Amino acid sequence: MENEDRIERITEMEARMDRLQAAAAALEQAMDAWEAAQPDLEPLARYYASPLWREDFAADEAGELPAELKRGVLSEDGLWNLLDQVRALNERLWTEE
Repeated sequence: MENEDRIERITEMEARMDRLQAAAAALEQAMDAWEAAQPDLEPLARYYASPLWREDFAADEAGELPAELKRGVLSEDGLWNLLDQVRALNERLWTEE
């Protein structure tokens, strides 16, 4: 019986280790991608706060841009929400508790 308990315990701990290793590897990859994307934050935030963004938004509203042009950056809510999400994530990641 004691050996069965030991085997069950080792099997459970091995499963926990496997899950933690997989999560750590995934997080490490995600952190590398996140850190690599950080230089995009400041130019994007500056663009959103600039007159150029408002001019581009107005041009889109006036139908002056090609229909096939990808322009999610001109979505007020989409860009605002992304910038807020990035701020919250950076705060969560880089603030010590």
